[in-house]
Amino acid sequence: MDWSSWGPAGHEEMTRRPGRPARDVPAAPGTVVEDVASGFTGAVIRVERAGGVHTVVLEDRRGVRRGFPLGGGFWIDGEPVTLVPHVASAPRPPARTASGSRRVEGVRARTARASRIWVEGVHDAELVEKVWGEDLRLEGIVVEPLHGVDDLAGAIAAFDPGPRRRLGILVDHLVPGSKEERIAAEAMRVPGAAGNVLILGHPYVDVWQVIKPAVLGIPTWPVVPKGQDWKTGVLQGLGWPHGTKEATGLGWKRLLSHVGSYADLEPSLLGRVEELIDFLTAEPER
Repeated sequence: MDWSSWGPAGHEEMTRRPGRPARDVPAAPGTVVEDVASGFTGAVIRVERAGGVHTVVLEDRRGVRRGFPLGGGFWIDGEPVTLVPHVASAPRPPARTASGSRRVEGVRARTARASRIWVEGVHDAELVEKVWGEDLRLEGIVVEPLHGVDDLAGAIAAFDPGPRRRLGILVDHLVPGSKEERIAAEAMRVPGAAGNVLILGHPYVDVWQVIKPAVLGIPTWPVVPKGQDWKTGVLQGLGWPHGTKEATGLGWKRLLSHVGSYADLEPSLLGRVEELIDFLTAEPER
């Protein structure tokens, strides 16, 4: 706040110019005013309404807050003003979605396709929805959690994929030599999978790790000793409640709240999800 014009000299200047008509000024947060009756000078913090009366709350340079009836009796830069309610303009929607795609205005969500994106668990699904949800609804793609990939081949066989019924599958910890790599290879041998199923993954143990540590205000993710439940170990390393299903759920909600857009996620996930969406929305070859 610019407090430089407020002080004894400023008040003397005001008292030398009485009788000027007051102009209406919106009580926008940050506006610095003086209550003439008390001499209290402060910046507008908020406007409250109680019992049908509007009160403007001011905060001075020392952090002291006081409330005054909204209306006349205030000065700004030596001029009398009447504070009126501030009507904030509606925020303009960003030109791009949380995934970084260009937002398409005035288009209704498409009816859901038969094709699906499968992810390993609920947390994966919630993260994908938060960042790519707007794009997926526009394309009519539904994201479903698998609750594990141990029987991925069986799940694909039951889905019965085809040219207009495709599957895009996102797998955690899909790295060379891993159990997940073997499971993915077996799954792609299911009849109908070739050309209609795309299995991609990221290198992290859990989808939690695709959130950039800097977004959480930490240099790196906590290291979890081998043999300890990973999520429990992470929450313990962060100093958060841990050890129960409820604590894990609340911990994830807290982590997810830090994610605002694709920029908060590791690039290794971004490309995989975009590739799956492209695969599912491509027109099948005739």
